[in-house]
Amino acid sequence: MNSWRVGDITVTRILEQVSLLETPEEFFPEASAEALKPHLSWLKPRALCPWTGRMVMPIQAYLVKTSRHLILVDCCVGNGKRCGYMREWHLRNDGSFLRRLSDAGAPPEAIDFVLCTHFHVDHCGWNTRLLDGRWVPSFGNAKYIMAKREYEASRMEAGTFPGDFTYEESVLPIVEAGRAVLVEMDHAIDDEVRLEPTPGHTPGHVAISLSSRGSTAMMSGDLMHSPIQCVYPDWSYRHDHDPEQSRLTRRAFLEGAVEEGHVVMPTHFPLPSVGKIERREGAYWFADSSG
Repeated sequence: MNSWRVGDITVTRILEQVSLLETPEEFFPEASAEALKPHLSWLKPRALCPWTGRMVMPIQAYLVKTSRHLILVDCCVGNGKRCGYMREWHLRNDGSFLRRLSDAGAPPEAIDFVLCTHFHVDHCGWNTRLLDGRWVPSFGNAKYIMAKREYEASRMEAGTFPGDFTYEESVLPIVEAGRAVLVEMDHAIDDEVRLEPTPGHTPGHVAISLSSRGSTAMMSGDLMHSPIQCVYPDWSYRHDHDPEQSRLTRRAFLEGAVEEGHVVMPTHFPLPSVGKIERREGAYWFADSSG
């Protein structure tokens, strides 16, 4: 399944690629072989590669069609982006993402808003494309809604992480083109779509909340990278900006998802990456839509 309904809103996954990242022990400092062992049977093969032990993570965007707008959330790695720390993302040249977007009824010029949960390359790479040696907005008619706190953090951190040129290639050109709209982390696009603060992974990380006809969904970005973090909510990614804040945010999000019954759409959970959060044995469980 590639599309879901949230009331009158249609959400369609636009998959760019599936990546093999680090092992859980490398990714999460708190992880251990002992803690993972009881969960290997369900983690493999969809969330954990049986042969390498590395985490399997989709890189994908969500296309949101409301009654008024076409919105693209978290637009993947993109083409031509310099990613010295991730070989399979470095200087990609693959037109399939834009083709899939057009096939879903949303050619680039039709997008009204681009929303990024945060400014890491795999969430904002297609913000821009290279044209005549310059980075220009990929979605020329869109407003790019940016949390001011995330923009400022990205600007201040530019050049500090070796091999990362995300701000220079995927964020600054949007501002220079006059397409950026800087907003607070708690900001409503309209009565169906809003940004909600979920800091920790980055200073200005937001979730995207959808609401229509009594149905709700939350696109959680990198608040969680793997369903194992539902079982162990205190496991934070080793490169989280503020691991303790990340833990607090994740626990509050998971509890809210249970209480409110939101559909949850994380970016990197195994396909289909859409489901609900349940309480289970003193922690939480991601019950995905595949059953």
